[in-house]
Amino acid sequence: MHAAPGREDHPVITASQLAEADGILFGFPTRFGMMAAQMKAFFDSTGGLWQAQSLSGKPAGVFFATGTQGGGQETTALTAVTQLTHHGMLFVPVGYTHGAGMFAMDEVKGGSPYGAGIFAGADGSRVPSDAELALAAHQGKYFAGIAKKLKSISTG
Repeated sequence: MHAAPGREDHPVITASQLAEADGILFGFPTRFGMMAAQMKAFFDSTGGLWQAQSLSGKPAGVFFATGTQGGGQETTALTAVTQLTHHGMLFVPVGYTHGAGMFAMDEVKGGSPYGAGIFAGADGSRVPSDAELALAAHQGKYFAGIAKKLKSISTG
């Protein structure tokens, strides 16, 4: 599918390692308005975790990259929620918690209340803008705060 080759400096998690996490932010490219087949195959490999309810109650969120503005960032997030729901995970959207940065209309930028995003360009050559990076950093901090609160409740 013309995907870029894997990079050795990017660690790869296995499905079984998901159970060890306090929360998970899933990031993936879109393909025709939904997650790429490789990511769907990864979710399909989590059947044993689903059967054991190993991910139930864990917070989860999403971020994504699309090739174009009409590439389906929101539909990708919505279709990803079905995977999280079947596992009993708690979807944590970023919402409009990033404040004014979510409403600015002075530049093209990816992301939505569902999660951070980038418009990577049809050939994947566009790098994230400062606004896209700011939303991604905010989502990470926001999500970590929620995961920490949920962890303290479960161990408290």
